[in-house]
Amino acid sequence: MLTRFEIEAAVRAALAEDAPWGDLTSEALFRPDAQADAALVAREAGVFSGAEVFASAFRQLDPDVVVTDRAPDGSTFAAGDVLARVHGSARSVLQAERVALNFVQRLCGTATLTARFVEAVAGTGARVVDTRKTTPGLRSFEKHAVVCGGGHNHRHSLSDAVMVKDNHLAVVTASGTPVVDALRGLRSRLPHTTHIEVEVDRLDQIDAVVAGGADTIMLDNFALEDLRAGVALIAGRAVVEASGTVSLDTVRAIAETGVDVISVGALTHSARALDLGLDVTINTNADTGGRR
Repeated sequence: MLTRFEIEAAVRAALAEDAPWGDLTSEALFRPDAQADAALVAREAGVFSGAEVFASAFRQLDPDVVVTDRAPDGSTFAAGDVLARVHGSARSVLQAERVALNFVQRLCGTATLTARFVEAVAGTGARVVDTRKTTPGLRSFEKHAVVCGGGHNHRHSLSDAVMVKDNHLAVVTASGTPVVDALRGLRSRLPHTTHIEVEVDRLDQIDAVVAGGADTIMLDNFALEDLRAGVALIAGRAVVEASGTVSLDTVRAIAETGVDVISVGALTHSARALDLGLDVTINTNADTGGRR
């Protein structure tokens, strides 16, 4: 889902934001021929995501900067592991450093948090999926990181699938149209392959939604006993998704109710950036001695 075009566009904008008129410090401190070797080092354990994004920050600023020994996306690492090596102009390496780190720390944080949720539900058969609660402009990046962490992607955008939420149903109800009729009419106006998901927040809404032909029924903010009752009521006639206030403390119990999917907004809206650093290991010809 994350394309090279999206990577290059986002990285280009980030580089322009960070140094609109150049890097005053590095340009004044280092000669143009000063070279630097650096290593991307993990300060804590995690799951890697963003290798191509990290490399793009250096490559777009200076095509002569070389990034090697990149950890594969989806791989696990320990504190102290080297996740990539960078060699090139000291000016370029230091100018791109923060942009490269901002992206990779964020993506590794999302991948690592996702892996913790996936591990928490292991053996239950429930899939952990993301939501559209993403950083504007970075949705593909964050959803890529979720996959790196072993999770699954929900719909990418409003254009991908039909999802009838509580506010949609409120408008339908206010118009006087029965929910069953509204859903059947919706189906008749869509290509037959379009997936339809409907959100409910009460058990007594389920029968109408099943009769209306929903492919997935989201049980939103249900207590555990109501989740179990909802799974029994749907009885395999639709995919059952649980959503709302899901945390690492609650996700296992939710999975054990028998739901098929658990959507977790926290994967993208609350993931902590992982602590990674770019350590300069060799810096040759970097005499300062004033402006050059």
